[in-house]
Amino acid sequence: MLKSMTGYGKASITLENKNVVVEIKSLNSKLLDVNTKIPVIYKSKELEIRNILKPLDRGKIELYLSVENLDSETTSSINREKLKSYFEDIKAVAEELGLNSSEITMQSAINMPDVLTYKQDKFTDKEWIELSKGINTAIDNVNEFRLQEGKVLQEDITSRINIIANLLIDVEKYESRRVDKVRERISSKLEAISSDSAFDKNRFEQEMIFYLEKLDITEEKVRLKHHCEYFLKTVNTDLPIGKKLGFISQEIGREINTLGSKANDSDIQKIVIKMKDELEKIKEQMLNVL
Repeated sequence: MLKSMTGYGKASITLENKNVVVEIKSLNSKLLDVNTKIPVIYKSKELEIRNILKPLDRGKIELYLSVENLDSETTSSINREKLKSYFEDIKAVAEELGLNSSEITMQSAINMPDVLTYKQDKFTDKEWIELSKGINTAIDNVNEFRLQEGKVLQEDITSRINIIANLLIDVEKYESRRVDKVRERISSKLEAISSDSAFDKNRFEQEMIFYLEKLDITEEKVRLKHHCEYFLKTVNTDLPIGKKLGFISQEIGREINTLGSKANDSDIQKIVIKMKDELEKIKEQMLNVL
């Protein structure tokens, strides 16, 4: 089953004197691109946290850790220099905008990064074990979200591949007539400019056969049918298959293009255009497949 690269997961961990909330967001990306927002107390574990996130395989991953202290005796301190700097900047912008509220600017400055710091003990190995479990729980939730999104993607992509396969069947209705139309068109033009004695009919038939062989689309139809079947088979595997399906889509596009260039028939060309339209929609959806 397909997995989307879009996902969201959340987990809460209750420790002795704090609550820790883990949030993970995932968007589409060609590679695994991890960004973290981690409190200072856990910064030493950032590399390990990134390693825990690797099973997400691919996507732009954003991880947020927030800590709520439950200990009433926990004390906080204000970084005065940073507070002054933030306050002056916010006050200057407020005045430029015609605002004049020191209460708003002070409240805004206090909420800026690293103004308030809490005196906390270093976390223990037991706390790290619980935090790791919470991160893995959030990852499980992301994967569940991805599966649900992937189910919708799979239904849409599968239906469009089936449309292309059915359009390929419609080509056969015009194929034999196409050969007769080409033969008649060339024969009538030749007769219009030549007398019966001016050309060798046997040679004409040989050249006609050679020309019609160049227009034959049997191989393209067989390959296109095979690629569609292989796409549908690959969709139902459990491994991350987004890149593989992308390659198969390229092959499908190549056969459709060749079919269109060799068709030499307006009805088949219309079918080819419909195929291309469905394939473009598939490619758009594929950008979000893991």
